[in-house]
Amino acid sequence: MDEKHLQLKVYSPTRIFFEGEAEFVEFVTTEGELGVYPNHIPLTAVVAPGILRITENGKVREATLLDGFATILPKEIIILSEACEWPEEIDIHRAEEARIRAERKLAMEQTVRDELALRRAIVRMQLANKYR
Repeated sequence: MDEKHLQLKVYSPTRIFFEGEAEFVEFVTTEGELGVYPNHIPLTAVVAPGILRITENGKVREATLLDGFATILPKEIIILSEACEWPEEIDIHRAEEARIRAERKLAMEQTVRDELALRRAIVRMQLANKYR
């Protein structure tokens, strides 16, 4: 690994989602979007539902990243995520049903859990529709 790359490891409870080198990594945290180049200052962040962008060899790959924690070191990022999916893995109908359920629940009473469920469904649908 050279000075222009960092090691990215993304794990979910069911699989090793991604392990490899990246030139730039971008994802959403509870504090906003975060972009990381090699030699970033050490940081721990809470991951929020959003799009994970991995730049490798000048090309950007996108995936959903749904809740978790990230540890950022100068040459490595480790993300532990509740769930992550490549666009082709997203079941758009299931995501739409989840969005509808969350909106119904939010109409009755607003809970943080339902708001997060709605955000997850919207993120999945956005990414799936972008690559359709």
